[in-house]
Amino acid sequence: MGDLKNAARQLAPLTRAFAAHPVQVVKALPEEWRQRMGKTSVAEADFDDDWNEHLHNLLGAPWPCPEAQQLNGLLADISKLLTDKGFGTGRHTYGWYSDVDTDMCTAIWCVVRHSKPEAVLETGVAHGVSSRVVLEALALNDRGHLWSIDIANPINLRVHGQEGAAVTESCRPRWTYVEGESRRRMPPLVTEVGKVELFIHDSLHTYKNTLFEMEQAASVMRPGGVMLIDDIRSHDGFATFARRHPEFKIIYVSTPDRIGGFGIAVYA
Repeated sequence: MGDLKNAARQLAPLTRAFAAHPVQVVKALPEEWRQRMGKTSVAEADFDDDWNEHLHNLLGAPWPCPEAQQLNGLLADISKLLTDKGFGTGRHTYGWYSDVDTDMCTAIWCVVRHSKPEAVLETGVAHGVSSRVVLEALALNDRGHLWSIDIANPINLRVHGQEGAAVTESCRPRWTYVEGESRRRMPPLVTEVGKVELFIHDSLHTYKNTLFEMEQAASVMRPGGVMLIDDIRSHDGFATFARRHPEFKIIYVSTPDRIGGFGIAVYA
């Protein structure tokens, strides 16, 4: 009985979304299925437990990193802000999507603080935890702008309006939110911006979409640029890009529970 109740609770948002936007839901479901049922061929041994130190080596940045303490305080502030708004943080708090995890935030923070990019591009926003981390780091650098591409959760109407909730007003002058699918929005945006020094993928985690976004970012990325690609265990898009582009140095990062993971690609 408990399993049936849990299944019904999980299906309820999908049922409501289908009733309101049937075409949108039918279009989204096949890709949702692919990102949830896929897996990568990358061996477990290829995931690097010392990834943070190796990332700093690739960036030519000091290790141990002196930035960690500032990030810890920021993440605590973000968690309190979202909790006070009634949204929560962590896994499955934006429908069945999740906000970016602590390790990914650490990578974002350190890349921005050490490489001091002028142009940062992100796909996938949800509550805006990664967006807030980028923007706070840019503010400390006193340079740079973030462009974020995203659409509202297509299969859970209850979370609509929560997009970017973690981004405070003081951060917004450095932020441009671009609403729409990355396949349609990303090509003209990279042309307009002209360069990407940090690219963060946290949108639809399928082989096709991830590889498309990485190739778009790579087309305007220069040596020293960095890509951070979330949820790489559900497909081989990141691994395929790595094989195609030997000019990028690659690090595979696992979550502590060995369930999730993200990829780092540094244009050497």
